[in-house]
Amino acid sequence: MKLNNCIKKVLIVFVFVLCAFAFGCGSSDPSNGGKETKENKYMLAEEEASFDFFWETQNVNVNLGGCGLIPDRYPSNGLASIASVGFGLGAFVVGAYNNYVTFDEAKERSLLTLNYVRNLERVNGFFYHFYQEKTGTRASGSEVSNIDTAIFLCGALLAGKYFGGDVETVANEIYAEVDWPWFVNPTTNNFYMSYNGDTKQFGGQWDTYAEHLMMYFLGAGSPTHPIDKKVYDAMSRHNGRYQGYRFINSWFGSLFTYQFSHAFIDFRNIVDDKGTDWFDNSVQATYANYEYCKRNPEGFRTFNEEQWGITACDTPKGYSGLLGTLPSGMGTDKKFNNDGTVAPAGAIGSIVFAPKEVLKAINNYATMMDGDLIGDYGFYDAFNFEDNKPWIAKSVIGIDKGITVLMIENYRSEIIWKTFMELDFMDRAIEVLGFTKE
Repeated sequence: MKLNNCIKKVLIVFVFVLCAFAFGCGSSDPSNGGKETKENKYMLAEEEASFDFFWETQNVNVNLGGCGLIPDRYPSNGLASIASVGFGLGAFVVGAYNNYVTFDEAKERSLLTLNYVRNLERVNGFFYHFYQEKTGTRASGSEVSNIDTAIFLCGALLAGKYFGGDVETVANEIYAEVDWPWFVNPTTNNFYMSYNGDTKQFGGQWDTYAEHLMMYFLGAGSPTHPIDKKVYDAMSRHNGRYQGYRFINSWFGSLFTYQFSHAFIDFRNIVDDKGTDWFDNSVQATYANYEYCKRNPEGFRTFNEEQWGITACDTPKGYSGLLGTLPSGMGTDKKFNNDGTVAPAGAIGSIVFAPKEVLKAINNYATMMDGDLIGDYGFYDAFNFEDNKPWIAKSVIGIDKGITVLMIENYRSEIIWKTFMELDFMDRAIEVLGFTKE
């Protein structure tokens, strides 16, 4: 039974505060590798609250066309994002693994999701970015999005492998319908970024490193419509550095770009034929982001060593994808545009890359301002202390809750990584793309 939102908020705050009293600073739990117990308790509360977002906000009314969809954000604006559905399917695995719900409940919900979502309007197997949450019709002006389709597919294939049976059958069928070469620019060999279903025109290109690494693996491993290695090789790589950290940087230096593909794919033991270790690349990027906030060259009141992880999120002026840190652009130029906003998911999504620094941030977020950063589904999306009156978003975003719940679980048990790497298509993709297992 769903708790009343007000009651639930009180309970979440109670859990966070109780942990502060029950476990003093520096105490450790031998059953969890000796890691700090207090930080772990906050982390666990945030993971379960993030799972609740997907479980409780999903449209499961079989009489509605949008059955199976998960809202882009809460409170809902009426739109569902296909990426949020993908992260939700991953969250269902986390929920079953941790007994937030039973295995059978999570399996049944996953099958319901896939059976209804497969009937949404698509183009050559690719989903639109946004759909109307209640009707399932594509949102006005929404583009066909390969990255959002990819996030959905990763969640679907993960759930299929974990739950098996009909869940696996339907997930594989949806994957097989995606025509990856159709979304490739034949001149540059780069993936296009989007397709306009009305004008029949492609837009943009994934021509430099970003969050889309998963697309190369999904495309190369496809059993029906595979891409060639030349698509992966066409991606340009800008080598930037900041405070001794050197890595292949994304255009805006936003931290989610170093996280999303890693939520599913375990890059720790594979390198490509150029010798690139993408896991270490994200470690370097995480510490560069941390150091940038710690040193705070832009002089924001919000940034410090316990308030870091600059990533795309809600801001006082609305959602922004332009937030980031050095290095960015070609590796030497500043392309981001910060306003002092920090998103808890920015740091938490990097818990596998910099656990000590992330756990300190989680501890801070859980206790700051008497729990005002905690809402119905854990930490609110973002906060900003630049003005005299602190600003806290009174919303959460599906993709931010998604990276939170999956990365925390990868840190705890690695069950997402272990399950995903057992998928048959990953072996094909690793071979086609020229990766070597270490």
